Amino acid sequence: MKLRSAFHVNGFLVLVSWFVLTLLIGGGAIVGYAVAARNDNVPALVGAIIATVVVVALLLLATGLTVVNPNEAKVVQFFGRYIGSLSEPGFYSVVPLTDRRSISLKVRNFETQKLKVNDADGNPVDIAAVVVYRVVDSFKAAFSVDDYEEYVATQSEAAVRHLATTHPYDAHDQNATSLRDGVEVAEELTVELRDRTDLAGIEVIEARITHLAYAPEIAQAMLVRQQAAQVVAARTRIVEGAVGMVRLALDRLAEQGVVELDEERKAAMVSNLLVVLCGDRATQPVVNTGSLYS
Repeated sequence: MKLRSAFHVNGFLVLVSWFVLTLLIGGGAIVGYAVAARNDNVPALVGAIIATVVVVALLLLATGLTVVNPNEAKVVQFFGRYIGSLSEPGFYSVVPLTDRRSISLKVRNFETQKLKVNDADGNPVDIAAVVVYRVVDSFKAAFSVDDYEEYVATQSEAAVRHLATTHPYDAHDQNATSLRDGVEVAEELTVELRDRTDLAGIEVIEARITHLAYAPEIAQAMLVRQQAAQVVAARTRIVEGAVGMVRLALDRLAEQGVVELDEERKAAMVSNLLVVLCGDRATQPVVNTGSLYS
């Protein structure tokens, strides 16, 4: 079975017709019973009984009146059989004696708990995500799963765990995706959740990581590791710049003929410049007041 529209008519029209017919036929039944009781008039009694049956039928007809609120769907069942859904806001009359279950079509937020999961490198991390979703198929939401809200919650946690185990916290390769790459990770999580929740008639609008951190037992060690990596990266950049500056200095001295240096003096000059440029502390210069080679 699939989603379909339930039979319905305008509720106000049915309500007015029901009220008028009930008054007329009910009044006729009362008059018929009165005439039959006074004169033993059998036709009047039969007519009164028929009118009573019609009034009872009209009363049963009133059980089909229902209200559909904005961003809400009514799943209509007739003695266990699905006969359709109503999603257009308004006042309607459907098949009498039906069971009508309300399904909210509003956009909802669900935030997972902080989950402790081992990432792709085996490091324990604490991770949580928020999922924005809504019901788009009331039939699937009502009958494909026991509780679509609980289903979304369970599938969200499963998807977050799967995401954390397939990506590292920090990417060691520039082409690899890490959990800290917000846009890529959010898109991947959204796509996976859409596949998981389609069975329940759910549309996942967005899913994003809201909390990401190393587990407390390794957080300090990982902080030291990150600091060391940043120091190495900074030192590498400094050395690259220092080598370029030394090369530029030697080339300029040679081009302009300021001074001619042999290989030993070039090596000494390179060593001194690298010490000055790469050192993490200010250097104290020594002024040579003698000859060039003294």
